[in-house]
Amino acid sequence: MESNQHATRPNVVLILVDDMGYSDIGCYGSEIHTPNLDRLANRGVRFSQMYNCARCCPTRASLLTGLYPHQAGIGNMVGDMGVGPAYQGYLRDDCVTLAEVLGAAGYRTLMSGKWHVGGGYAANHPETWAPGTKPYPIPTQRGFDEYYGMLSGGGSYFNPPYMMRGERLVYPAGPDYYLTDDISEQAVRMIRETARETAGATPPAGGAIDGEKQPFFLYVAYTAPHWPLHAMPEDIARYEGRYRQGWDALRSARHEELKGLGVLDPKWPISPRDEKAPPFDDLDPARRDWEDLRMAVYAAQVDRMDQGVGRILDELRRLRIEDDTIVMFLSDNGGCAEFLAEDTNKPEPFRYNIPTWDGRPMTVGNIPGLRPGSDTTFMSYDLPWANASNSPFRMFKHWVHEGGISTPFIVHWPAGLGTQPRMCHSQAHVMDIMATLVEVTGAPYPQEHHGTAIQPLEGESFLPALRGSSWQRERPLFWEHHGNRAVRDGQWKLVQKEGAPWELHEMEADRTEVNDLAAAEPGRAQDLHAMYDEWARRCGVLTHEEIRAIRQAKR
Repeated sequence: MESNQHATRPNVVLILVDDMGYSDIGCYGSEIHTPNLDRLANRGVRFSQMYNCARCCPTRASLLTGLYPHQAGIGNMVGDMGVGPAYQGYLRDDCVTLAEVLGAAGYRTLMSGKWHVGGGYAANHPETWAPGTKPYPIPTQRGFDEYYGMLSGGGSYFNPPYMMRGERLVYPAGPDYYLTDDISEQAVRMIRETARETAGATPPAGGAIDGEKQPFFLYVAYTAPHWPLHAMPEDIARYEGRYRQGWDALRSARHEELKGLGVLDPKWPISPRDEKAPPFDDLDPARRDWEDLRMAVYAAQVDRMDQGVGRILDELRRLRIEDDTIVMFLSDNGGCAEFLAEDTNKPEPFRYNIPTWDGRPMTVGNIPGLRPGSDTTFMSYDLPWANASNSPFRMFKHWVHEGGISTPFIVHWPAGLGTQPRMCHSQAHVMDIMATLVEVTGAPYPQEHHGTAIQPLEGESFLPALRGSSWQRERPLFWEHHGNRAVRDGQWKLVQKEGAPWELHEMEADRTEVNDLAAAEPGRAQDLHAMYDEWARRCGVLTHEEIRAIRQAKR
């Protein structure tokens, strides 16, 4: 098999984290202690221009299917908007998941963590859930042999409303429970049990290669570091006091480190502090202490996630399969600027977990002076710190400027790529992961699944880039989320924040999007706009006005 030069097909471990910014891990400029991810990067390939889809569930839909989110059925969020298949709010039948593709090729398919691309009935009505309840599919109905995790978007790390093991609801919370550890431990268990069960086993239809053991695909989807700010006391203690210099100093320090590491071009200036973020030095001392603590808890959540990655890597090493396992790591969107007010309705989707596991009340809101981190609080780290997480870029999760869609991306596969560290500056997108794994594993991408014609892949394999060859995507990239729109064609990017004028940026000179050339290059802007409009028609993308009109007509 030309795409895989080894006697056995590699195992695949795909790790996705939630709401983590571009510069939040050590190998991308952070001061946060992430030795396990740093080790992967120091023996693997780092991408400087990997893109996601700006929000959790659209990114997950694109990652799992190799399509744009609208083509996968989640053009907006989970939950049916009533305006057609692009916005149905769960995975469409005319797409296939990585689990379905790799499973058909003989892989054992496993998942630990956050689903958030369906399962809406169980997520919203756990008290009446029964196996097979329709209409929204859960992981075991979309190709995963084994699943443990949550169907919804998140919640308390100490007392999640419920978890699901296969098609059965479980309630694991207790005095020593922490969600990130649970996801990590279940992933380790799946690797261990699969290695034991499949030792010497021949894969099902899809075929063995020279009598190989059955390979596995493991999707680990952490909720960390998504709000609420919940972390273990020992992890918080490691960072408390480290952020008293504030977000301005942190942004600058990370920008300098990114340039020093060779991740970003030194000619790109840091974007200005977001206009909604005050200068840190203007805050009174008590507020500065509280802000330091908020960022410390966030850092602790990232740290704990890295510890979990370390446990997964240790298990691969213990089983002597680390070299033959391709590990990929990325984030679903940029840092999250959402503010949780005392009267917020944000916890409403997580209403089943507002009390603690033993019934103590939870105080909701970013309340200055209230210490974050424990199970009796429900806070976010807010816009100014998210601005630092996304250093040196503009904007945040939800928007499609670079701060919302840029993700760290690490690929580690010693047997296939060697262990010399490399930096890849080619543009890539989460939907390219499906195409790449199809080529790496030799798994055929189907034209039909369960009697339904399947959309062709939108993603493009970046395997040549992993192997050190020159590689560029053949087709432009497009984004749309909540009216925020963008197209990138080569070095040119046209981007619009909803309600604002289109901006044009020449990315080779201006990756941080500080120099708008729309007025100076009107023809180029018009050409890119026309490309965007053609893509939107092809993929069923609608404007807010079109969505409102369709919904009103149905009333």
